[in-house]
Amino acid sequence: MNIVISNSSNDPIYMQIVEQIKEQIVKGELTASQPLPSIRKLAKELNISVITTKRAYDELEKEGYIVTVGGKGSFVAEMNKEMLKEAKVKMVEEKMTEAVTIAKLIGLSLEDLKEILEIIYEGG
Repeated sequence: MNIVISNSSNDPIYMQIVEQIKEQIVKGELTASQPLPSIRKLAKELNISVITTKRAYDELEKEGYIVTVGGKGSFVAEMNKEMLKEAKVKMVEEKMTEAVTIAKLIGLSLEDLKEILEIIYEGG
């Protein structure tokens, strides 16, 4: 599991951890039932507070991405296909929103943006 904490990010550290773990699960880099590092181990690796790591794991569990088994640790949750697809669609929407924002900043028209999307979609 690879997590990079950015001090220049506006997001709190625990949310950076949450978002990166969610992204790794959605992309299939972390798979169902795969164990996650213990809260203490991850805190030590990232050089952050155990409280911050616990908050991230609590948030991931609340959202259904991980499960915690007492005495055994935290694991990637089994996600049904619909939930996984929805998470991936949300990721696409976020990337497209970012692209639209940049396109507007540089003055690209909607038609130009559609043309770029079609080229990328057909070529990919």
